[in-house]
This record gives sequence, structure tokens and C-alpha cells, in this order.
Amino acid sequence: MKWTDVYDIAMALADQYPDKDPQYVNFVDLHGWICQLEEFDDDPERSGEKILEAIQAAWIEEAAD
Repeated sequence: MKWTDVYDIAMALADQYPDKDPQYVNFVDLHGWICQLEEFDDDPERSGEKILEAIQAAWIEEAAD
């Protein structure tokens, strides 16, 4: 997965951290968790606030379903 795979990352995070409320996850933790995903294969430095916001929003949407 790359940073642009927003929905795939969100689904993987929902699977990996089912007890976490994504609404209250800070970006530092979110970034670290994404980089630790087994399927994630991108440069950790390529992320930014906008992409983390998009991933968090997708994760919140996924958790609501």
C-alpha cells in the first residue's frame, strides 16, 4: 500500500486496531501505525497532514459502518 491508498489503509487500520476510536487518534500515532502495517510499502516522509486527515476520515467512516 502507498499513501494514496487511503481506503485500503483505513480498512487495514480498522482491522488492526478494532478497539480504537479513530476520531481520537492523533496524527503522530496514526502515522506510526500506518508505517507499521505489514502491507504498507511507501516512504514515511511522503505523508502530510492532508493525507493523514483523509485516512482518518475514511477510518471514521469505516468504523461507523
